This record gives sequence, C-alpha cells and structure tokens, in this order.
Amino acid sequence: MQSNMENKAYILTGPTSGAGRATALSLATAGTLVLVGRNRDKLAETAGAVERLGGKAVPILCDMSDLGSVRRAADAIVALDLRLIGLLNNAGIQNPHNAATADGWDNTFVTNHLGPFAFTQALLPHLDDGACVLFVGSATEDPERKPAVRAGFRGSRYLSAAASLRGEWVPGGSSKPGMDAYATSKQCNIVTAMALARENPRLHIHAIEPGIMIATGLHAHMSASRRILASVLVPLLMPFVKVLSTPGRAARVFTRILTDASATTACYYDQDGNPMQGSTFVRDRAFQDRVVAETRALLAELDAGAR
Repeated sequence: MQSNMENKAYILTGPTSGAGRATALSLATAGTLVLVGRNRDKLAETAGAVERLGGKAVPILCDMSDLGSVRRAADAIVALDLRLIGLLNNAGIQNPHNAATADGWDNTFVTNHLGPFAFTQALLPHLDDGACVLFVGSATEDPERKPAVRAGFRGSRYLSAAASLRGEWVPGGSSKPGMDAYATSKQCNIVTAMALARENPRLHIHAIEPGIMIATGLHAHMSASRRILASVLVPLLMPFVKVLSTPGRAARVFTRILTDASATTACYYDQDGNPMQGSTFVRDRAFQDRVVAETRALLAELDAGAR
C-alpha cells in the first residue's frame, strides 16, 4: 500500500514546453505528476526528465480541442486512484489568425477554455479537500491593459459561449481575430476560476496572469529568428519591464500557489504571484456566473449532439 504522501498527485496540462515543463521539473519530487498533453513523444521526454530528478510521472494523452479526448483523459486520471491535490490548467494556444477544429469550431476558444472547463468539471468531484486548481489566464482580456493594447489586443470580445465557439466576437476588436479569440478565452478562464471557487469552498481555486513569455511554444507562429532574439532580449529587459517573464519564473510562482496550504481562494494573481485586478467584467460576479452557466449549457448541448 502506498502511503498518503506517496499517493498524492498533481495534474499538469501543457507540461511539455515553456512554463508547463518548468513546473513539472519544479514539482518533480512533490508527488506523482500526471502529465496531460497531446504529443506522446514529448510527454515521454518530460516524464523521463521528471524521473531523472527522482520523481514519478504518468503521461496521459489528451487534445484539449477534442472533447471526446478530454473526457477519456479525465476518466483515465480518475482510474489511477491517486490523491489529486493539485490541477494546473496551463495548456493553451495563441494564433493571431483564425483557425478551426475538425468540427468547425474556433480552435483557440475550444483549446483554451472549453476543453479545460470540461476537463476541470469532470475532475472536481475527485479532487481532495483543500486541493488547488489554478487556471492560466491573461491580462490581454482587459482593454485598459496598456502593454496588451500596444501589442494589438483590444480586450475580451465575449458575446456568449455559443458565439465564441463559432468564432464570433463583439465588433471593433483587434485587426487579427485570433487575438480576440485568445483574449476572450483567457477571460473566460479567469471568471471560471472565480465562479468555481464560490461553488466549491472545500477547494482553493485561482487564476493567474503569467506574464509575457515571448520565446515559448505559445508563440510557435513566430519565426525562429524572432523567437531566438526574444529568448536573448527578455531576460535583459525583465528588470525594466515588469510584465515580462520566463518559464522558470512562471514555474516558481505556479509551484508556490499549487503547494500553498493556506485557506485563500478566488484570487487572481499577477506574474509575481501578487493579487491583481482584471477588467470590470472579471470582477463582476454576475458575469462570472453567466460565463460558467453558458459554458455548461454549451457542453451539454454538444454532448447531446454527439450521442
């Protein structure tokens, strides 16, 4: 029989690159790591890196843009019969251009919000009392956030969950619709964390703005030369530009929040792990509840249609 300490587990989505991989290495000996990603080879490589540090890792294949894959992954995790004490919803994509799934859905919205929402909802009843759930959001959701505006974002453009699935946004947004999809999906993650925290007082549920990490897998659409340049410049600029970060720095903050046994919940953290405020929508409880209700209704409708 495994002891309670040996049996405890953290679930990490998007663990094969960037801040997700760095967090896996940071948590390597904190318990079993359930690594959830869509690339079998990269999952195996990250699991091997964890085990070389003395940890234990269980890879679970899952494509967050495929709701059937999400359900199977959640079922596989429950079947492991581990003490689930932490969940990091880190998986995400960012593409300035429109992209659709095989079902014709907006790929960014499904991958960043709908899939993680369904994944979390399936796992919530199986999490230990006091477990931490951390959603990775983005300050691009706030139209008043100056660094995001300078980068071309115009804040979240949320109409409804169903409209977001179709790639429809409030008019007047970014010149690149993919940026509206990203900002909207990340706002949905933040408000989901706030609403779920109120619904589940036995858990600690938070959201975090991880900072701008330019040279990571999230920016795979960038040219190789620009990513290399960014990897050199970002550490040099970090002391002067507060919103810049690196995977290692983000991982340290993620790890601290995930392993914090305090009674706090429903906090939105900045890249340094300090409480921050988001847009007026993020702070509106009615809007938080609306997004969660619409997302649940959408998932129920899609599930019914798949039968």
